[in-house]
Amino acid sequence: MSDRKKTFIGGILLGVAAAFLVLCGGYYLYYGVFPFSDSAISGKTGRKAVTVQRLMEEKYLDGVDEERMADGMYAGMVASLEDPYSGYYSPDQYQNLMESAEGKYQGIGLSMMKDAETGEITVQEVYQDSPAQKAGIQAGDQLVELNGEAIGDMELEELAGRLQNGEEASLTLLRGDDREAITVTVQAAEVEMTVVTGRMLENQIGYIRISRFTEGTPEQFETLYQSLQEQGMKGLVMDLRNNPGGLLDAVCETLEQILPEGLIVYTEDKNGNRVEHTGEGNTPIQIPMAVLVNENSASAAEIFAGAVKDYQVGTLVGTTTFGKGIVQETYALEDGSAVKLTIAKYYTPSGVNIHGTGITPDVEVEWPEDQDPLESDFDFSDVPETQWLSRDPQMKKAVETVEAAMV
Repeated sequence: MSDRKKTFIGGILLGVAAAFLVLCGGYYLYYGVFPFSDSAISGKTGRKAVTVQRLMEEKYLDGVDEERMADGMYAGMVASLEDPYSGYYSPDQYQNLMESAEGKYQGIGLSMMKDAETGEITVQEVYQDSPAQKAGIQAGDQLVELNGEAIGDMELEELAGRLQNGEEASLTLLRGDDREAITVTVQAAEVEMTVVTGRMLENQIGYIRISRFTEGTPEQFETLYQSLQEQGMKGLVMDLRNNPGGLLDAVCETLEQILPEGLIVYTEDKNGNRVEHTGEGNTPIQIPMAVLVNENSASAAEIFAGAVKDYQVGTLVGTTTFGKGIVQETYALEDGSAVKLTIAKYYTPSGVNIHGTGITPDVEVEWPEDQDPLESDFDFSDVPETQWLSRDPQMKKAVETVEAAMV
């Protein structure tokens, strides 16, 4: 073949390739997908999505927020899995999720509630060692002014955002029945949530409550656990009631401080790949222990309860746990958003998956029907023990169980 003919054929092929690339690029710009794609949103689905978008933009009365529409589309894709534990998170939602998992956030360290009828914003809780606590803010205070500006018409999100910007702020509060006006100065900082609390009870029985498993849980547990040991603890009540779970690594690191050597939990994905989490067993617990659980103890809290039950290092007291035996992984996307997906099942050391069934306690104690339910944010730290046990039959039974084993 002559050089001229080769050049001519090469030119034709190059032109066809270029035209194909232009066609694909135009198709992508128009439909948002490449032709011949194997994706579920290609072809007719992609064209339909573009058609719906155009109808909304052209016909919808109040206009379209494209960013919100895009977030809704991504959320809808994940929602099609019909898995309550999988989800799409916008950049702001993902930031809040990460702060919750880390147990740290930027703020002044309080939670607020707004009365839907009066618009009053009241402090619900002030976190320990937070800027709010150091400034003298107390639970029950009504927030009325920020830097001299009335805040009655502000939404909680706006107020929280203005308190998180790192600048020094002046807050005017109303306190007590006489509504005494108090002005305090506070500045946002990194606040670590206290998720492990406790105290020493009578008969040298320690009490430790874990409200959730964050990155800071193992260290907070270690500090309190060692403190109780130094005080001569002879028995322990662990309280995991209303604990929704949290990080797998956090519960494993916490359990490693009290379990003997061996398997703590293992996971299996849809391909049968198994990942084991084990502990060295350097400091196995040597004193009687009861672990309080209820129907709201879930996920990582159930990993804790399951390991305690399998190793027989403690007695479970309360009601059957929630029954969440699956693991989620969060995948960050380039724009700061993220997708969380259920990726595996987890199994207790004895090979039990408790998803949908929960863990039955060794000693079942129902919460009284005629008594207000145990709230997630309950705190008996300042209540005399006799008063506490008279109001909390599950705790009373846990203490009795530990006392009986101490004899």
